[in-house]
Amino acid sequence: MNRFWKDNALQLAWVVALVATLGSLYFSEILEYNPCKLCWIQRIFMYPLVILLGIAAVKRDNKITTYVLSLSIPGGLVSLYHYLYEKTDWFQAASNFCRENPCDIEYINWLGFITIPFLALTAFILITVICFLLRRALRKNDGLHFSM
Repeated sequence: MNRFWKDNALQLAWVVALVATLGSLYFSEILEYNPCKLCWIQRIFMYPLVILLGIAAVKRDNKITTYVLSLSIPGGLVSLYHYLYEKTDWFQAASNFCRENPCDIEYINWLGFITIPFLALTAFILITVICFLLRRALRKNDGLHFSM
């Protein structure tokens, strides 16, 4: 299983980032959904991952995980905040953040819980988990047997 992650993790993470990026562009450019400020912040964290992971996958540079995690974890936190802002009353005091284009508009609501921030959160979580699994596989290969 370690071999699988060492050989395929970067490509898998790249596919996730690419699908998330193309999905966000589809929503805004094809369906003409106007992204709010929180959506733009999530894009700022996701879009560079396509380039970083693509280059790392081609070069088989498994050391990229530190840089990827520095984007995927905060991006995931923004997505989580945005999702909770949409679905709960916990963060309504911060409603002044999105004045022109409200951040609580649910352009999609599949199955009652799948919204655009949820899709972004899922992508960030997948990329983060893949990177941690890759790091774990590399550590085991180097003879360092400690758990995360």
